[in-house]
Amino acid sequence: MSLSQSFQQKLLQKLSPQQIQLMKLLQVPTANLEERVQSELEENPALEMAEGEKDVEFGEDIDNEFESEISDDEPAPLDEYDAADNTEFIIDDDGEIADYKLKDDNYPEMDDNAVIPIKIETSFHELLTDQLGMLELDERNYTIAEQVLGSLDDDGYLRRALSSIADDLAFRQGIEVAEKEIEKIVLHIQDFDPAGIGARDLQECLLLQLKRKKSEGKSVQLAITILTKYFEEFTKKHYEKIQRHLELTDAEIKEVVGQIIKLNPKPGGNFTNIDKAQTYIIPDFYVLNNGGQLELTLNSRNAPELRVSEGYRDMLKDYEKGSKKDPRQKEAVVFIKQKIDAAKWFIDMIEQRQATLTNTMKAILVHQKAFFLSGDETALKPMILKDIALQTGLDISTVSRVANSKFVQTEFGTFRLKFFFSESLSTDTGEEVSTREVKKILSDLIESEEKHVPLSDEILTDMLQQKGYNIARRTVAKYREQLHIPVARLRKEL
Repeated sequence: MSLSQSFQQKLLQKLSPQQIQLMKLLQVPTANLEERVQSELEENPALEMAEGEKDVEFGEDIDNEFESEISDDEPAPLDEYDAADNTEFIIDDDGEIADYKLKDDNYPEMDDNAVIPIKIETSFHELLTDQLGMLELDERNYTIAEQVLGSLDDDGYLRRALSSIADDLAFRQGIEVAEKEIEKIVLHIQDFDPAGIGARDLQECLLLQLKRKKSEGKSVQLAITILTKYFEEFTKKHYEKIQRHLELTDAEIKEVVGQIIKLNPKPGGNFTNIDKAQTYIIPDFYVLNNGGQLELTLNSRNAPELRVSEGYRDMLKDYEKGSKKDPRQKEAVVFIKQKIDAAKWFIDMIEQRQATLTNTMKAILVHQKAFFLSGDETALKPMILKDIALQTGLDISTVSRVANSKFVQTEFGTFRLKFFFSESLSTDTGEEVSTREVKKILSDLIESEEKHVPLSDEILTDMLQQKGYNIARRTVAKYREQLHIPVARLRKEL
């Protein structure tokens, strides 16, 4: 078989590096955008912050029914979005906090010796390690205890088998230890605060907390009995069966159940480190109802004005005037051009990101104007990604990226843009309504039900059909699950 060469012409679709960068920037939450910009500033010396700000135009209004005002001015954030607790402090080489971080520039009249108090937080592991130091343990047992503490998950549970911990100690620490020795250490750790730490499962976690409350009365003793002998029945809310077996009155079973539901199922949950973007919701848009006119403001505090460094521009001009035969001169010109081009690309991507976000939000405002004026969820219209894509000229995947990661603050609360998208459902009159409207009515029906006799899916289906919605029982069950509402049996209360 002989080798040969041939030419083939193919038509392929490939994203340019610029398009890929734009897609990545669209997915970055506002809380992390400042970090992304700072990273680019550090990597590219040709990119710098602009000294002055300029107005950025994002195109014409999509709808003439209302005026959408776009500005770079950010309204005063609500208290719940205050991210002051996330301040990072710069530590000097000697381990001290830098002086400038201890002064408040907002109050220059304060004495020079005055300092701002610093919030010091103790992590979950540090809290347990501090308590470990209070135990009288030799070096061997202290190492075992440290290994056990390191095996706890974020909820404070010890879900690893003792045999696995013993293997870790043998291979990593060179300590041969029996499971019984580890069990003794685990029992010591279960006495630590918060109560429930070191439990192997939910049942043990709740029992550890109740055993510390034994002196509080008969109801605690009964609660321990229920969790020990009737845990499965309790989790399934078969209260009548438990009440009958223990011969309890209605008041007694109600008091006992009240004791149990007050316990903390995740004792380590309050100490879990959570990403800043998940902890604080920073809106990307602000919508204000000004006398029936909706005003849209884009939050651009984490997207500062950028520019290409004038110094690098001048440097490029000087190098281009020099000898073009010098290899070093050529390398310098190529390097500077690459950095300038990268800076221009990034600036263009930031501007395109702002334009894409704004155009998408404008289209959503037009489609869901009734909701933004009233705040009534039943006023939401059916809207899918394709509707917004057609109005904006964007691809459906681009609209999806924006909707999944961006938030808008209104006078009725802060919502993810995905909240406004829903499919349609027909009524008995043939009218198309949003499934969000049906979910809202379903949620209201469940909220107003008698908790000792909660409504079944069949009854909820009948009630919705009486209101004119053509809906099946399986659809009601699906919407209920999407609303994270359990079945009727698990919603039952005494």
